Amino acid sequence: MSTVPEAISPAEAQKRRVGLNRILHAAGFSLAGLRAGWGETAFRQEAIASFVLLPAAFWIGRTWVEVALLAGSVLIVMIIELLNTGIETAIDRIGPEWHDLSKRAKDMGSAAVLLSVVLATGIWIAALIEKFGA
Repeated sequence: MSTVPEAISPAEAQKRRVGLNRILHAAGFSLAGLRAGWGETAFRQEAIASFVLLPAAFWIGRTWVEVALLAGSVLIVMIIELLNTGIETAIDRIGPEWHDLSKRAKDMGSAAVLLSVVLATGIWIAALIEKFGA
């Protein structure tokens, strides 16, 4: 008896990969996500700021904990911006018409970005005061 091979979806194909092959493919998807994020103005601005802020974290931080807090706060903003963009993209995929739940989801994603920026700003201000304050 011959059987017709089942069509494998791209998602299923990724789940069947193992070891280094899976890691390499996942890294490719992650890089594609970063390229897609680069197309968003807010993420691009945050990424450009990180080119200055990440090296500055090593200069301002006195201990590895301080460096980790400074650098981590910058990366958290970028991570949350990518998640927010993912939420917005998924909502837009559903449809362009206005819906209260769509607005709520987008607003909550935006609020998450705002809170991460407030957190990062607070950490950086505290570190700058500690290093250069009276």
